[in-house]
Amino acid sequence: QVQLVESGGGLVQPGGSLRLSCAASGSTFSFSVVGWYRRAPGKQRELVATMSSGGTTTYADSVKGRFTISRDNAKNTVYLQMNSLKPEDTAVYYCTQYYFQESREMRYWGQGTQVTVSS
Repeated sequence: QVQLVESGGGLVQPGGSLRLSCAASGSTFSFSVVGWYRRAPGKQRELVATMSSGGTTTYADSVKGRFTISRDNAKNTVYLQMNSLKPEDTAVYYCTQYYFQESREMRYWGQGTQVTVSS
């Protein structure tokens, strides 16, 4: 069983920056895909960014050029650097980790961390 614990959320003014962290337990992190999703009030959860075990990244169009996902396998941690934040980035941010075991997807989620962008 993998446990994911996010940190780094908070209140920031428009144009500001935040760095989210997500620490994972267990021994599967290095060969997992890791990522961040978010859910804004009244909206469905959406993908923000992912990073494969080999370092390939994907980003939602809405965050390209502003957000950067990274990982440190030695620390079992994934990060999301968020710059030039906008009010529409306000959401609960969730980290996720998944890998395949005998063709079955094993996916885990963190509890979420609130990010509020407001003046």
